[in-house]
Amino acid sequence: METHEINKRFLDYFEKHGHTRVPSASLILDDPTLLFVNAGMVQFKPYFLGEVPPPYPRATSVQKCVRTGDIDEVGKTTRHNTFFQMAGNFSFGDYFKQGAIERAWELLTTSQDEGGFGFDPGRLWATVYEHDAETAAMWREIAGLPSDRIQFRGPEDNYWDMGVPGPCGPCSEIYYDRGPEYGREGGPAVDEDRYLEIWNLVFMQEMRGELSPKKGHPPIGELPQKNIDTGMGIERVAYLLQGVENVYETDLVRPVITRAEEFSGRRYGADHADDVRFRVIADHARSGVMLIADGVTPGNEARGYVLRRLLRRIVRSMRLLGVHEPVLGEFAAVVRDAMAASYPEVRRDFDRISDVMRVEEETFLSTLTSGSRIFDLAAQETKRSGGTILAGDKAFQLHDTYGFPIDLTLEMAAEQGLSVDEDGFRTLMEQQRQRAKADAAARKTGHGDLSVYRGILEEHGETQFVGYTDLQADARVLGLLVDGVPVRSAAEGTKAELVLDRTPFYAEGGGQIADTGVLVGEGVELTVLDVQKLVPGLFVHRVEVVAGEVGVDTRLAASVDGTRRASIARSHSATHLVHAAVRGAYGNRAAQAGSLNTPGRMRFDFTTPKSVSAGMLTEVEEEVNDYLQTDVEVQAYTTTKDRALELGAVALFGEKYGNDVRVVDMGDYSRELCGGTHVERIGQLGLVKLVSDSSVGSGVHRVEALVGTDALRHVRKEQLLVSQLAGTLKVPTDELPSRIEDVLTRLRNAEKEIEQLRLREVLSSADTLAGRAHDVGGVSVVAEKLDQAIDAGALRALTGEVRNRLGTRPGVVVLFSPSGEGKVSFVVATTAAARDAGLAAGKLVSSFAKALDGRGGGKPDMAQGGGTRPEGIVQAVEALHAAVAANR
Repeated sequence: METHEINKRFLDYFEKHGHTRVPSASLILDDPTLLFVNAGMVQFKPYFLGEVPPPYPRATSVQKCVRTGDIDEVGKTTRHNTFFQMAGNFSFGDYFKQGAIERAWELLTTSQDEGGFGFDPGRLWATVYEHDAETAAMWREIAGLPSDRIQFRGPEDNYWDMGVPGPCGPCSEIYYDRGPEYGREGGPAVDEDRYLEIWNLVFMQEMRGELSPKKGHPPIGELPQKNIDTGMGIERVAYLLQGVENVYETDLVRPVITRAEEFSGRRYGADHADDVRFRVIADHARSGVMLIADGVTPGNEARGYVLRRLLRRIVRSMRLLGVHEPVLGEFAAVVRDAMAASYPEVRRDFDRISDVMRVEEETFLSTLTSGSRIFDLAAQETKRSGGTILAGDKAFQLHDTYGFPIDLTLEMAAEQGLSVDEDGFRTLMEQQRQRAKADAAARKTGHGDLSVYRGILEEHGETQFVGYTDLQADARVLGLLVDGVPVRSAAEGTKAELVLDRTPFYAEGGGQIADTGVLVGEGVELTVLDVQKLVPGLFVHRVEVVAGEVGVDTRLAASVDGTRRASIARSHSATHLVHAAVRGAYGNRAAQAGSLNTPGRMRFDFTTPKSVSAGMLTEVEEEVNDYLQTDVEVQAYTTTKDRALELGAVALFGEKYGNDVRVVDMGDYSRELCGGTHVERIGQLGLVKLVSDSSVGSGVHRVEALVGTDALRHVRKEQLLVSQLAGTLKVPTDELPSRIEDVLTRLRNAEKEIEQLRLREVLSSADTLAGRAHDVGGVSVVAEKLDQAIDAGALRALTGEVRNRLGTRPGVVVLFSPSGEGKVSFVVATTAAARDAGLAAGKLVSSFAKALDGRGGGKPDMAQGGGTRPEGIVQAVEALHAAVAANR
């Protein structure tokens, strides 16, 4: 049975049994506790946590997931995967244990001809939580499982929570017995290779506190309603139903290995080391394509760094298979063809996906060249010191800075007759992992921290937002907090958070900053500083009480700063138009990667594998301003997500959309899903002026623009500057460029002449300095501190000139140039006779640099360096003399 058919049967079955079919969420949801979506229930967390009421009592989905905690283990066995699909059915206070067991058992054991998966009931086992006799009895009653195929296990195996305070409960797992050829008798408790887990049923009925029941701590209470969260591993079911040994041999993964075989001329299954590389390629190619499809781009931090590692491990694995030409685009095409049936966005956005992979591959191949030079230097240094082991910190530097996988460093070291301090490398890697875990733990703020806000939401419902049409509204205070603690009232001078029953204030979101304004009541006035949605649907106003006292149930007149709102709305509308123009210039692969809309100014980030020319941005600016002349009406309306996409509306990566979405149209030119505020007609923007553009990451470009009056002020300022320049240079404005170029040319020529004069003046002291030479064991040594600081070039020239004055005798020259800022530069030069006597400039540096708290190096004839202790020059000269004397 093909994997896509497994997905379809699962969703069809649960939809037939009253579940709402919900599409997979993006891999990059706005969740501070997660880098990537790693479980099927993640998009439903607000319903389980009680943050918002669920829109349906039952749901089903097949969620794409990525887990990257053990990237280095992928390929070594067939059990590790970074990308996988999790099929689930969910109940929000509807059915509970009995319904979950009935549905799972029926789907698994119904024949394939009748729409099920056709598993042999006699080979299925169940595990239950050690204190959950009720579930064990249900397995016997509903499924007819004998007691010897039901195993009780402890909380580490059969209790589930989210890792933070929130819903939790016991779980029951379904296993399939693959047969005695795969391991020992005795069920899952004995051997989880033979007995393969395929489905986990979680009975969420309790609430955990700071300490987890999985670690033996008791839950802190019962949930008001009991929920079901199940997860069936699509890939595991696939390889069981397809009769293959593991996920790497299934229909969606094996084609990548086949393509790698064609490239390399090697065969999967012939050599263990090669098999590891084939599996790395197959797994990472899928993960890479799916992450890019959801808007991740390679970078050096967080999600971008994970993606970069995945793609570079593919390239490295192919090199170890003997393939050095570009390969990522080919693998991307194989993944597209395999995955598009379930994830059509992979085919729709393939040009952008393949471009991102191509650019990253080119970047890595260039990095390999740079990193190889660093490796060569480290290897030479190791050999010079008589060592045979490359230091662990060098291997870590190559990994962390240049993206070198450790196996690359091991291979290159072996080629030079060296080994690598792998223990030292792994210690540094572990320290890095611990830092990452600490960072992740810091992100897990604990959903329990928001319990006060959830309580207000549960008691009063969502805040009614009226700000699309009104900037003033009468409202009532529903909740009041000071320093996160609920209070009944707040006096003058207090900063507080309050929740209203209705509000015209826009809460920050979608790249648009929050509104500000005032709240006024009888004897009380508050300034609104910020508005945030700390839990979905609840607007939390951060305020300062400037007069009187505010309390719960106080009636207030809310008033948004209309001038500021209008300016922000112009910026947000301008962002939509710039987005449309950029997509027109670069195609759909130019996807929005972030934005910020503030009063009079907008910032727009977009992905593009191509370089962005100044000419193209000029065309974008002209196109947007030309379109403003049409003054079309901006229309906002609500429709279904599917209908909006049919109309061509652009959805942004990483945004979570419900079934009903808000669409903002600006004629046929721009149509986006958007919850922000906008102008009524585009002519109200007046002018959009791009003022800066830059690269902010691999394949990500940023443009910034001023809008409306701010743009006009900028243009006027530039015009004034041009007029002043023209007046100063006494030329018409259209002749300014050539006149400025002429002035700059004359200035550069004058600077060169001055530099030559300075150099002649410096070099004129060479005879005097050479005359101060001291004889140290038959070597003429000139070691002098210069009276005036000179630049590095002049210092090298003067040192060389003094050396020339020493003629053919053995000679060493060291000149020190203090900067007057607590630093000192130096240059060392040696004559040919001195070098023949074993005095090399580069080696002499180490004899005296320590006295300057400095360092340096170079070639035998000339070296240079610097230090931060100019007062150590006298000691440095003494150390130099000692080193020269010791050499004789």
